[in-house]
Amino acid sequence: RLYAFDVSDKRLAKLKPRAARAGLSNVHPACLSGENDTRVKRLSGKADRVMVDAPCSGLGTLRRNPDLKWRQTEQNVAALTAKQAAILAAAAKLVRPGGRLVYATCSILAEENEAIVGAFLDSHADFLRLSAQEVLAAQGIVIDCGEDMRLSPQQHGTDAFYAAVLERAK
Repeated sequence: RLYAFDVSDKRLAKLKPRAARAGLSNVHPACLSGENDTRVKRLSGKADRVMVDAPCSGLGTLRRNPDLKWRQTEQNVAALTAKQAAILAAAAKLVRPGGRLVYATCSILAEENEAIVGAFLDSHADFLRLSAQEVLAAQGIVIDCGEDMRLSPQQHGTDAFYAAVLERAK
């Protein structure tokens, strides 16, 4: 089973046709009231894999959305980082021992990426960081992206993305 949780009905509605095009029939979308929704709590400690596509500034998409740099403020980023930390902590509760948690953004800002993951690891001794490059290579995806995955327009021909792979101790 693949659960797709979001607080936006609109985003979940867009997921249904995309999942169908991909041939996925095991996706179970659910709109949540927030990171402490009861539907999330009942999956506590049961998930093999959890992917957090965190709400972020989107500054990794500047190539396609150059006006974005004028719409982001320090206050917006500060509010986002608080939300990102809360979502990551809530998502971690779902991961079973030996399971993995992936935290991802389309931001280039360290305060939305490494700082969030670093603070999380400082307060969650039962998680350790894995090399994203090695995890991908084990799946047959060979890409030069670093310990935490960092994709960039210059090197990879994509928007800028960040992802960290964390594993819960057994």
